[in-house]
Amino acid sequence: MGCYDCCMRCLGGVPYCSLVATLLCFSGIALFCGCGHQALTETERLIETYFARNLQDYITLAYIIQYFQYVIYGLASFFFLYCIVLLAEGFYTTSVAKQTFGEFRSTMCGRCLSSSFIVMTYVLAVLWLLVFAFSALPVYFFYNMDATCHTIDVLTETPASINQLCVDARQYGLLPWNAVPGKACGMTLSNVCKTREYRMTYDLYIAAFAGAGITLLALVHCSLHLAVNQAYLRKLRHRAKEERRGYDLYGRLQRDRGGTLCSPYPASTSDIS
Repeated sequence: MGCYDCCMRCLGGVPYCSLVATLLCFSGIALFCGCGHQALTETERLIETYFARNLQDYITLAYIIQYFQYVIYGLASFFFLYCIVLLAEGFYTTSVAKQTFGEFRSTMCGRCLSSSFIVMTYVLAVLWLLVFAFSALPVYFFYNMDATCHTIDVLTETPASINQLCVDARQYGLLPWNAVPGKACGMTLSNVCKTREYRMTYDLYIAAFAGAGITLLALVHCSLHLAVNQAYLRKLRHRAKEERRGYDLYGRLQRDRGGTLCSPYPASTSDIS
């Protein structure tokens, strides 16, 4: 076998669908975890600077942010390992890999393992749908804040009405109701929206939301690809059983009639199990 044939055989054994899903999952998780971690840190800084004066008012929020950052560390590690395992499973489910590495998929252990991956990926996709919805909440908060700041910029000629436009962090559950001041109004709010910290935090939450969406797309794509691939291999196994049954019937008839029958199958047909 020449170098070109070897390269074509290797490229033919690459599970491109699984590879695309793995790259999407890696990029989505990296975007979600990296941007989400930094956005939580910047959120704590914004709350501390502009919405709360006493440490006791936002100490609970600080603990929650720290807890979510630890959760992000765990998610990044888990999905890194899980995506590698799914990519390996994708290599094993290709027909070329099956011919190269043996009858792995034909064993009961291999079929159970593949079915377990499909179920786990589906469950992860459902759970990640909740994470995707949850990541939209800070985007919604900053969108409302940005819309209020835009309204203040439009109504700069009427200071009386500007002071009535506020963003209250207590209404979103970020601070307790006795927090002082707990809200930003008028030109104070407009100045907050013009700071670098606010713009960066807003952009980071949007990027984290996009990363969660990319990860959800990767999980759905991977679960569908594994399910279709397993159905295709099940069809191949069923066809191979039918062919073996036909060969057995042909052999019995040939023995009974003294070897005068012709085989209904091609002589070079491979036995795929």
